[in-house]
Amino acid sequence: MTDAAGAGPFADQVAEDTVLESSVVFRGAVWDIVRERFRFGDEELTREFMAHTGAVAVLVLDDADRILFIRQYRHPVGRRDWELPAGLLDAPGEDPLDAAKRELAEEVDLVADRWDVLLDQYTSPGGSSENVRVYLARAVSSTPEAFARTGEEAELEQRWVALPEALDAVLAGSVQNPFVISGIMALHLAKERGWSTL
Repeated sequence: MTDAAGAGPFADQVAEDTVLESSVVFRGAVWDIVRERFRFGDEELTREFMAHTGAVAVLVLDDADRILFIRQYRHPVGRRDWELPAGLLDAPGEDPLDAAKRELAEEVDLVADRWDVLLDQYTSPGGSSENVRVYLARAVSSTPEAFARTGEEAELEQRWVALPEALDAVLAGSVQNPFVISGIMALHLAKERGWSTL
């Protein structure tokens, strides 16, 4: 292990690895599993990971400092968890803001006049290429028509929660969705710093 102290700003760095071979080892309904062989220093390594188009999440904040959450069934964890409106990019290279606007309308029948990037995060960088951009949406209003929802989205519940209550839920472990946790914490810090981080 090397000590990078004093080696510049504290920030992630784009890697300079060389991919020698890449193949899809499992093609799924939504995501594929990819196996890649790559050069890392003097070695050749092989890793398998979930190839992901990316996603967006939307933290909606109203004038009373309440956040809009949706509760949705998630089969892999066997829970109905509180989440932010969110969804996949329809294709690699799709504008994340366009995707965020679409998901806000489809999941909670809202449009927003004010959009800011709250944060970007990799969900599980050791096993997935998924990157999620979390937006802060303000000055919201209802869409002209309600969106028809199917599957797990047919039973979505909505709840507005005051920021202090949401922070308490994060610290108590009552909510465990990663975008809820990081979004609430980023919102709290952004507000504390006078929105200068947006």
